[in-house]
Amino acid sequence: MSILWIVLIGFVAGVIARLVSAGPNKPAGFILTTLLGIAGAFAATFIGQAIGWYRPDQGAGFIGAIVGAVLVLFIWNRIAASRAA
Repeated sequence: MSILWIVLIGFVAGVIARLVSAGPNKPAGFILTTLLGIAGAFAATFIGQAIGWYRPDQGAGFIGAIVGAVLVLFIWNRIAASRAA
């Protein structure tokens, strides 16, 4: 059941990140949007634990997953822009 919850939260965080981020917003489908949200949650958890906001046994919440997904999407767009130029 927890895997299903991770996928659902990852999908919603990925959709919200795609809506609020600037840049090309091409539809990528359910799987890539879900992976974007899950990667954002992992990034937010890693950064939050490194800074000291979260304990080692805590993870980022829903807002943290959205912020992390926007960060991952920003980095992805910068990498894609540098390849195109």
